[in-house]
Formats: sequence, structure tokens, C-alpha cells
Amino acid sequence: MRYIKYLFIAMVLVFSYSSKSYHTHKQIPPYYQLEVQGLNKRITNELSDFSSSPYIEKQIARFNRQWGLKGASLAVVKDDKLVYAQGFGFANDQNDVVQPGNLFRVASVSKLLTGVAIMKLVEEKKLNLDQQVFGPTGIIKDTIFNKVRDKRLYKITVRQLLAHSGGWSQRYGDPAFNSLTIAEKVGDQAPATIHSYYKYIATRRLSFYPGTQTSYSNMGYMFLGEIIATVSGKTYESFIQDNILVPNGIVDMHIANSYAANRFENEVSYYESEGSALVPEYNGSGKMVAKSNGGNPIELLGAAGGWTCSAIELARLVTYIDGEPGVKDILKASSIAEMTDNTYAKGPLGWKTSFNNGTWIRTGSMAGTSAMIKRMDDGLTWVFISNTSSWKGSLLANDINSLMYKICYKVKEWPDQDLFNYYPIHTLPLAKAN
Repeated sequence: MRYIKYLFIAMVLVFSYSSKSYHTHKQIPPYYQLEVQGLNKRITNELSDFSSSPYIEKQIARFNRQWGLKGASLAVVKDDKLVYAQGFGFANDQNDVVQPGNLFRVASVSKLLTGVAIMKLVEEKKLNLDQQVFGPTGIIKDTIFNKVRDKRLYKITVRQLLAHSGGWSQRYGDPAFNSLTIAEKVGDQAPATIHSYYKYIATRRLSFYPGTQTSYSNMGYMFLGEIIATVSGKTYESFIQDNILVPNGIVDMHIANSYAANRFENEVSYYESEGSALVPEYNGSGKMVAKSNGGNPIELLGAAGGWTCSAIELARLVTYIDGEPGVKDILKASSIAEMTDNTYAKGPLGWKTSFNNGTWIRTGSMAGTSAMIKRMDDGLTWVFISNTSSWKGSLLANDINSLMYKICYKVKEWPDQDLFNYYPIHTLPLAKAN
């Protein structure tokens, strides 16, 4: 009877760990119980060894040498199953081999999480995509917006921020990555805060009428983070973790830290291309530092580029928003269609690029980070993340895409497994019944 009791407890733990009650698990043999823990701690490199592994390893090793990448992580999903998860190269200066569960900053891939969070609030009828954002009648009612230089600021909607059509351009640089300049312009002491950016946009003219053009805007996504916090009553990070990630078994995604000393336990170190210049520390200290270690205000970037996660948990998130039948999505089909609508100046939302054939792409690049997600129209999705940035910047995504095209063309059969549902089994003799 005692064995039955322990077996029941183990099964309850497994099924309560994930919101997907239809997950299948390996049968528990007598005198064993399952270890229940996060995906990043369950999956290791050797689980993805199969006949094409040498080919994949050779191609990625060559790619890493070509572009000077210290380490990388690849996750491949087929029909909503994690069929392959592998780390390549090194995670840090101690030459620890990258494992699938290592955390990486993912830069603008963060915008996908922000888009999902906005659509979740829309579905809960707490938000409308066509709501105005700034001013006395907007969502963000900060008194800074009671008086603005350009009245068109009051016309900006949530959808326009998501679609990069809010009215700002990068003609004079990207404000999100020039926080010291922003603080100086508005008379604030560094480090800049989101209120520094409120002051900045309130005293500047827009480059174009909202909704008529597109111009990539990290700053617009920073404001989306504030919208999520305002409407939900939680911090941006907490809302996404509590309402989107953790209920679906994604337990190890976080807003990253700006400094190497504050990395998470399983987070990689970051490397920039050879010859990268030092920059002034974002907090105004006057010190010259690496962009990837105190040069960029990662926490402030937040909704625009602040998340850190593993390739496998990021892949798991995509299975919940991809419209595929294998896993029940957390968004309605209409919301997924809205996010992937590629009408000019209207979408896509969160995704960077979407094609009518069902291919969706999200890329991310900053000092020390190169990342890409591609959901294809044949049931295959892949996530590639590196802890190294290239001199090519965001254009490295084209080379990552070429690499993965070559791999996916060559590999006709992926392992018949679903590592999302893999749980290590440890022997644990149970006490004999009395």
C-alpha cells in the first residue's frame, strides 16, 4: 500500500508540473519515482545523439569558426515535439560545454514575449489594440503627457507600437541604446529610467504620422512593457512569468542583468567580435566598459530586448503560439492570425517577419548575443542562440538562416522523440509495506 501511495504522489507531481494534462510520460517501473524539475535541468546533450549528429556538429562547428562564435545552442521542434536539443562550443571562459539548458540573452527575440503578453491582455478584454497609449485619455496617464510638443503623440495606439509604426525613426540613432544621451537631453541624472524616455518623447516631434509608415523602434517596445504593467497591475516580468510561462511549464525565463557578475547560475558568458570598442558605462560612472557588461541597460530594455532563456524553453513557448495541432495554443487562432498579419504598418506583431506560406521569423542581436527563431510551413521550427555577437550585427541572421537551411535540407529524419516530455528516472527503493 505504501508503494501505491508514493507512486500516486509522484504521478500527481508530474502532471501538476505542466498545464498540459495530455502530456505522455515514460511508465514508472516498480520501486522508482520520477524526478520533477524544470526543462532546463532535465535535458542534456547526449539525449539528441542520432545518425545525423556528426553532420550537424560539423556544420555548426564550421559556422562558429567562420564567425568567431564562442558557443551556441540549437533546438529543433517537429510537429510540436522537441526532437533535437544540443549545445555547441563553450559557455564561458572555463570552457564549460554549452548544454541545452544554458540561459542566453536573446535581445529582440524578447519582443515576441511582449507581443504574446499584449494579445493575452486583449483576449482578457483588459486592453484593446486600437487604444491610445499616451496622455490624459490614454493608457499611460503620466502628467508628463499633459503637455506635449507634438499632438500626434496622442494618436499612437498599442497596435502601432507593436508594428513599429508609432512615428519615431532612427535617423539620429536608436534612443533605446543611447540612454546616457537621453538622460542628458531631458536633464536627468544617469542612469536613465522609463520616465526619462517619457520626457524625451513629450518634448520631441514625431518623424511621421502614427500608422502611416514603419521604422524599427526598440523604444516603442519599452513603452509596451509599461502598458502591460499598468493594465495588469503587476511588473512586466511578473505578468509574463505568472500568466504565460510558468503555468505552461516554462520556469526558467527571466529579465537579464546588465552585468556579468549578476548572471543567473546557468547563464552563459557573453563575447563580442574582435576589436569591439568600449563604451561609457550606462549608469553614468564615466568608466569605459564592454557593451555586453555594463554598456547597455538590459533591465531597462526589458520588453524590447531584456529576456534571457534557453533555446529549449523558447522553443516550447513557440509550440503554444504556432497554430499547430500538436499542442493546444495559449492564444486564440484569431490572436495568432493578428500577430502574423503582414499588412504594411499593421503587422506583424511581436514577430519580425511573417510570410503568407506560414513561415514566421523572429531575430535578436545585441553586443554578446545573436539569436533567431524560424517557424516553417512544414511543421518544423528551430531556435538558434549564440553567446557571441558578430561584426555583421543583425545581418548575421541571414547566415544563421543559410546554415539552418542547409542542415534541414540534409537531415530528412529527426529523432522520433519528444524531449519536452522527457523525465530522468532515478532509482529510489521504497520501504516495504508492513
